[in-house]
Amino acid sequence: MRRRAIALAMACTLGAALGGAAMGCEGRPRSSTSASTSRGPAVDTVVEIDLSRGAPESAPASLFGPTRGRTHPELVQAIRSTRGKATTKGFFVKLGTANQGLARAAEIGRLLGEIRKEGKPVVCHADDLNNGSLMLASMGCDKIWVSPAGGVESVGIAAELIFANRLLQKLNVEVDFLQVGKFKGAMEPFTRDSASPEARQSVEGALRGLRAAWLDNIAKGRGKPEIADLAEDGPFSPEEAKAKGLIDAVGYLDEARDDVKKTAKTDELTVRFGSGGGKEPMSRGLVDVLRALAGPGGTGEPHVAVVPATGAIAMGGAPASPLGGSDGITERELGKVIARLTADKATKAVVLRIDSPGGSALASDLIWKRLMKLRADKPLVISVGGMAASGGYYLACAGTKIIAEPTSIVGSIGVVTGKLAVGKALAEFGVTTESVPAATDPQKAARATYMSPFQGWDDPTKQKVLASMQSVYDLFLRRISEGRGVPVEKIAESAEGRIFGGVEAKDRGLVDQLGGLTDAIALARELGHLPEDAPVELVGESSGLIDLLGGPEGPEENDEARSEAMAQSARRAATDALLPQMGALVPEVTSFVSSMAPLVSGERTLAAMPYGLMVR
Repeated sequence: MRRRAIALAMACTLGAALGGAAMGCEGRPRSSTSASTSRGPAVDTVVEIDLSRGAPESAPASLFGPTRGRTHPELVQAIRSTRGKATTKGFFVKLGTANQGLARAAEIGRLLGEIRKEGKPVVCHADDLNNGSLMLASMGCDKIWVSPAGGVESVGIAAELIFANRLLQKLNVEVDFLQVGKFKGAMEPFTRDSASPEARQSVEGALRGLRAAWLDNIAKGRGKPEIADLAEDGPFSPEEAKAKGLIDAVGYLDEARDDVKKTAKTDELTVRFGSGGGKEPMSRGLVDVLRALAGPGGTGEPHVAVVPATGAIAMGGAPASPLGGSDGITERELGKVIARLTADKATKAVVLRIDSPGGSALASDLIWKRLMKLRADKPLVISVGGMAASGGYYLACAGTKIIAEPTSIVGSIGVVTGKLAVGKALAEFGVTTESVPAATDPQKAARATYMSPFQGWDDPTKQKVLASMQSVYDLFLRRISEGRGVPVEKIAESAEGRIFGGVEAKDRGLVDQLGGLTDAIALARELGHLPEDAPVELVGESSGLIDLLGGPEGPEENDEARSEAMAQSARRAATDALLPQMGALVPEVTSFVSSMAPLVSGERTLAAMPYGLMVR
């Protein structure tokens, strides 16, 4: 507390020196977004929601803390805090060309659709509509505009699986991958050129559920059952899409804005999410900096805490990807957040928002233990975004209740392990390696190179590894059984690596309820015995500059661990600042590679999606 107070005082002095901005220093500012304290427009206005740059589950932190006003939880809060105001006369949604994930698009569309039912106009404009944004607009908008040179690229849903077998063969790389669960398909991206019948069956089953929900949402949103037969027949030009009833108007952004203003009978428009939201006084930006400097901590008012858990799961520093970027779920950082919320008497319930393909089995189990301890003290509601797969579901099963969208991917209950041995590949370029074991017994000598990146596994080693994996798999099933209160035998029916859409996951008892983050927050308030308008605190894993300066807190942290955490924070900040985010081009591949990254750092058992699943 003392270092935060010092930092806040320093920031306030800086604000005063910059001129008149120190007003944000009167009392401790709230550390996160709260529905009960959002500032509403003073006059009749149309609220603009800018989704042209998307609304990811979480945003990477910079030196001055997490990016604000860009994430899906903040978008949900922005819509909820403005929809009920008497001065809000309508909504304008700017979609641009952003590709909205199906799960997030469904929830946004549902929230906007509720506003439509209240009689307030909701108008959307897109430069291009794709599968996700078409569903969002169909569900949420009274009128859909598309730019004249744009289009509607609704072309149905498919998954693409990537296989690198022939490349690895050409490079002479030895592949050793093992799996528990016949549907897991762990070795297939490295040892096959196409999916096995079992892996293909699992993916097809999940996609059928996603497709049914996608088409149903579009058809019901537009109020035209026949639209379901057209939605997969794109791409369409704007004029053709209008003629077929997929959209309502063709025109530019300013024309669509004028249209909603006319319908809402007001000339005022206020941006409440996305670019343009910074039209508030400049001092507000400094207040955000102060909040980042001061770190997490509420006002003591009873509230629901929302915690994003996004990306691959790892033990220590954020799981790095060769494609760039360093976001993810870490046992160290998320564990600290969970411990703090468990001890915080003002936090009456917690919503954990998960979008993860899994990763380290060890980290998943350690986080599960912390979540179960939290759940014993207060309600823990899990909200599944795009995916809670393998390790992601390992965390989810600790929830008091689990809520997922029909378009979420759930399951992949299984474990994988493996390595790529490059010794033979290096030999092709004249680089050779030689192992000198201490043991004289051939089998023990072979076992000594178990961790070697140059030599593959012999058959006895594979059998030993597989036995240890079976132990972790059995533990995974027991954890789910304990968390869900369901016999292991029942869980096993949905295990072995199979994946499911949200609807089938609910039918199988892996999920309790269909819905989004809004529904999870409402349930958390109910279970926490809070009023319907109780505050909601958005809690991030990183507090910004203060954590970088002061390191982690808690009795379990010694000076060495604190120094290492500071070094990791510094490296992460430098990486985020200097390296291009190549992985953003293909986020599913980045997520897949990151979930496999613990193998590089020495771990041998993963609870992770065994392939990069790109759903389009």
